Amino acid sequence: MEEVGAASHPAVDAAVQGMANAETLAPADQIAQYEAAYETLRETLASIDQA
Repeated sequence: MEEVGAASHPAVDAAVQGMANAETLAPADQIAQYEAAYETLRETLASIDQA
């Protein structure tokens, strides 16, 4: 598995890496992984807006 480039933000890096790793999962598990990444990215962006 190829490592994805870093965004210099741990939560974003983890979400992006999780999406990259999802390709090896069963389809139902991929959906759960993408939803978790979406939620992490949404929360991170919301916290930036509040800063």
